[in-house]
Amino acid sequence: MSTFDLAALTARIQAESAFIRDLRKELSHVLVGQHYMVERLLIGLLARGHVLLEGVPGLAKTLTVSSLAGAIGMKFQRIQFTPDLLPADLLGTLIYNQKTGDFSIKKGPLFANLILADEINRSPAKVQSALLESMQERQITIGDTTFELEEPFLVLATQNPIEQEGTYPLPEAQVDRFMMKIKVGYPTEEEELEIMRRNARTGPRYKVHPVVQPDQILSARLVLNDLYMDERVERYIINLVLATRDPASYKLETLVPLIDFGASPRASINLNLAARAHAFLQTRAYVTPDDVRSVAMDVLRHRVTITYEAEAEEMEAETIVQRVLEKIEVP
Repeated sequence: MSTFDLAALTARIQAESAFIRDLRKELSHVLVGQHYMVERLLIGLLARGHVLLEGVPGLAKTLTVSSLAGAIGMKFQRIQFTPDLLPADLLGTLIYNQKTGDFSIKKGPLFANLILADEINRSPAKVQSALLESMQERQITIGDTTFELEEPFLVLATQNPIEQEGTYPLPEAQVDRFMMKIKVGYPTEEEELEIMRRNARTGPRYKVHPVVQPDQILSARLVLNDLYMDERVERYIINLVLATRDPASYKLETLVPLIDFGASPRASINLNLAARAHAFLQTRAYVTPDDVRSVAMDVLRHRVTITYEAEAEEMEAETIVQRVLEKIEVP
């Protein structure tokens, strides 16, 4: 790509990304800190990738997602996952009309733009798997009828740590559908002080206003396709993923007994897309290895399955991904 093309694309990115400033400003009225989580949600929104948020209750996961939906002006549905939830509660069902003898379709809450699957791991696998078709194919089948979901369509799910009582681990097939898994941490001392000052009062709270239209999101998505990515960066992505499958070939022999299954091909695709979205947020017309490294942990941590030996050593998938990032040469 010539210097002229890069300059023209940079100008286009600056114009297309102008809504990000308005969006962040509006969210700042209700959110304190959590800049990392907001940035990752924006990456998922731009790259058409579902996001899984993990953290203990009370860290503003639900507030962040609902505020994001309100600021974009999309159709939003919040689904509270509980042990007695049924697949039809998500998808919808067929209703029999006794007068006409016909069946009519009642659509469920998944027919929206932004879905908040709250505490997704509190429901059994049957309910969790009901999301798979909508997440991967962006369509829902009720009876013999298949409905295409309206874009943008994004599932943002929250879950409590698996160790907590009353939670179920998500099926591997569903976990792989999430572009990123974000671990949400506690606020800093100053952030918590501000949170307390804002919320320790009675009366109405600030209501988020729509400052962005869905068409702006769809238009920005098209720009990601034009970002320049050098072949060396593409090879770097592939090497990161392959190192989780065959660590011995990348001089990571110590990881062989610790990895049960490596990252799937979706990891390569999502690393590419997430890195492009990260570069877009920085208003850059090209993707650097730093963009890849910035999103690698979030894209890979839930796709690397560790062995019982690794669990016995109290090792997590993040440790393995970190070793891979340290070992694979950066172009």
